[in-house]
Amino acid sequence: MEPVRVGFAFCGSFCTYDKVFPALEQVAARYETVVPIVSEISASADTRFGPAHEHLREMERICDRRVIDTIPKAEPIGPQNLLDVLVIAPCTGNTLAKLAHGIADSTVTMAVKAHLRNSGPVIIAVSTNDALAGAAPNLGTLLCRKHFYFVPFRQDDPIRKPTSLVADFLQIPATIDAALHGEQLQPLVLGPA
Repeated sequence: MEPVRVGFAFCGSFCTYDKVFPALEQVAARYETVVPIVSEISASADTRFGPAHEHLREMERICDRRVIDTIPKAEPIGPQNLLDVLVIAPCTGNTLAKLAHGIADSTVTMAVKAHLRNSGPVIIAVSTNDALAGAAPNLGTLLCRKHFYFVPFRQDDPIRKPTSLVADFLQIPATIDAALHGEQLQPLVLGPA
């Protein structure tokens, strides 16, 4: 196992959890420390994709540690230098907007703010239906910002959802490797699946 401390933050794009959990398994099998972090909605919302408590239990099983699920629990990430890299998967349009504008009013955005205090890499695995519409300016802002790296992404359904993008979650480990060397994994924009 590699001696890298990874924060793995989940936001509320629940329809992608079935693809994100295998990526979390890959990360946990490879890196010594993986800390699960969840947004408030991820911690509390029962959806057609499953009850929140089952998602949290699965995260804790995979990572073998408790979930960070509040702003006070996320704040020490920076002062105590707890992480080497922070992954947000899935990262919603709402979280993209908050990050682009420096808003830290959720567990995930506070984790990012705290982690950036140490100039650590933040990896975004985008999943939003408006990435090429209302969220596009925020996506563009973060693509240009220092310390932010993206998991390669594609349009998931260009005919029925022409403004939607989703990351290739299985490329999270390769994106972590690149980001730890200060590089963006390429190609960033993928063709059809």
